[in-house]
Amino acid sequence: MNLGETLLNKALACLANRDYKHAHQYCVQVIQQLGPHAHAYFLLGIIHIEIGQIDKAIALFDTSNDIEKRPLTFAYMAKCYALKGDMQQALDCVEMAPVDSLSRALDLDTVGVSLSRVGLHDKAKPYFDKALRLEPDNPQYNYNYAVSSKFAGTFKLARRHFEKAISLAPDFYQAHFALSDLGTSGIDDHCMSENTAPQKRLQQLTALAANVENNPDARLHIGHALAKEYDTLGEYERAFKSLQHAKAPHRERSVAALKDYQSILETLKQNLHIQTAKSTQTSTAPIFVVGMPRSGTTLVERILSHHSDVASGGELQDFGVAVKQIAGTDSQLVLDKPTIEKAYRSNLSAIGERYLKRTAFLRQGHKHLVDKLPFNFFYVDLIRRALPNAKIICLQRNAMDTCVGNFRQLFSINSPYYAYAYDLEVVGQLYLGFNEWINHFADAYPESIHVQCYEELAKNPEQEVKKMLAFCALPWEAQCLQVQDNTLPVSTASKVQVREPINTKSIGRWKRYDSQLDKLKAIIE
Repeated sequence: MNLGETLLNKALACLANRDYKHAHQYCVQVIQQLGPHAHAYFLLGIIHIEIGQIDKAIALFDTSNDIEKRPLTFAYMAKCYALKGDMQQALDCVEMAPVDSLSRALDLDTVGVSLSRVGLHDKAKPYFDKALRLEPDNPQYNYNYAVSSKFAGTFKLARRHFEKAISLAPDFYQAHFALSDLGTSGIDDHCMSENTAPQKRLQQLTALAANVENNPDARLHIGHALAKEYDTLGEYERAFKSLQHAKAPHRERSVAALKDYQSILETLKQNLHIQTAKSTQTSTAPIFVVGMPRSGTTLVERILSHHSDVASGGELQDFGVAVKQIAGTDSQLVLDKPTIEKAYRSNLSAIGERYLKRTAFLRQGHKHLVDKLPFNFFYVDLIRRALPNAKIICLQRNAMDTCVGNFRQLFSINSPYYAYAYDLEVVGQLYLGFNEWINHFADAYPESIHVQCYEELAKNPEQEVKKMLAFCALPWEAQCLQVQDNTLPVSTASKVQVREPINTKSIGRWKRYDSQLDKLKAIIE
């Protein structure tokens, strides 16, 4: 074994032990002693992924590819671009890392997760399949495949792999939550397994809950899983108390997030009527669906994307990223007060152009693209200015149902957008701020936004869908009402519900928890 191989093996050993400092030193030694080295730069890229420096990782992978283009390197570049939400770049990298070119289960799983992250679950499937052929008893690979299958709507496959992940790693808390989150989807009525029976699940989860008190993330997942199972059994008070206990360690994050959001909303209201240079963008392609999470945004996206002229982009980060890039602020967050303030003084045409370029490939020949990131409600005025011909539909839903729905949901724990959702009273305060901002905007610029009442949509779907389509200048198509026939993947909290016909089942669901909601009622009222 030569010196370079010895140093790289030491670097790999350090990586395995999360000793990134010494792993970095060994890679640098290889480059210093042997000159430019593709695998040393590749490992440096991996180190920077692990420490969260994604742009630096991409630069290091580019350097590795300049020395020697390898499918392995493109596989991890795809991961980086997927983490950044840059779908086109991620797909370009995947093209350079086909299934047959990868022989390690880890690398195949990495590409599968990358494709799943950008919503391309069908493309992810062969990577997951091969990874599991190579390592069928890896719990993480089974879990990753199950998550992708759940979003793709193949619930039986998802359930099978979640159960296998748990059988291989009984304390796999993310898999436990994901399995409970499926509810009864994917279970044949005549063949409910012992592991999916509610009472059996409660026994498993209760035992786990006692062991995760000092692990906030595990406590969060197991607490939410317990709440799901209690809900199934109609034990709503116990379900709610499980949520309160699970979320308690994160309350300070919610309070801090609310303060930041209130500051942003105040800044938006202050800038609403200022004069800016008129954008030159004339595209009519974008349709933005916004609103508080759990207010019906996914349902509306499913309605619109079932139209023959409309493609679905899912929950895209691209408008916020375009604002951040053109504003050029040096803060770490995409959405914050300094960025919003500077955006109003920036080149709004450039923001619109950047967004259109980033999302053009998603239209796939359709006239329109629906972008349903709920938190784009912060950007409705900037969208109006940057893309004057874009359509904006904002969902408004009963305050109690919206707030309780947010509190009951386990959103991505790594996303700064959702940090507010750990405290019910904070959720109530944010709802009030959202509602005031949207009404303020709609009063000022009614032609720029269609405010859609969720309850009216659920009760009178044909009448309300016709109004929405007319607002979007789309001809009537009856198929838009048949959301259960829309086969596009769903990567949101509504992944199970929106595969059902439009219905009123969730209206008034908050009343199940009525005895726990006095503080929220006081805030809302």
